[in-house]
Amino acid sequence: MRKICLIVDFTIKPGAKTRFLDIIREHASSTLAHEDGCLQFDVCDPAEGENRVFLYEMYANDAAFETHKASPILARTRARYADIIESRDIHICTVLPTREAEETGGASR
Repeated sequence: MRKICLIVDFTIKPGAKTRFLDIIREHASSTLAHEDGCLQFDVCDPAEGENRVFLYEMYANDAAFETHKASPILARTRARYADIIESRDIHICTVLPTREAEETGGASR
């Protein structure tokens, strides 16, 4: 069973970062509380990007990721931030096990 990782890169309109962070941090908390398959949801504020925010999300498997994409929580959040972002780049990744985990049949952390 493969884990799915999402890395999302937002560029926020000038002057709207605080509002965006309030919205997206609430979304992260709601997702973790209501979606069993969401293993991790971090909101990252990069040092080099005044108007940038990254999300790092981890889902237990494809089904958990599909549940997230269909979530009313996600739809509401996207509607709330639609007018304050300039762009959003989504990178969907498969989490690869470490060599040690691969060799022993164990899971990566």
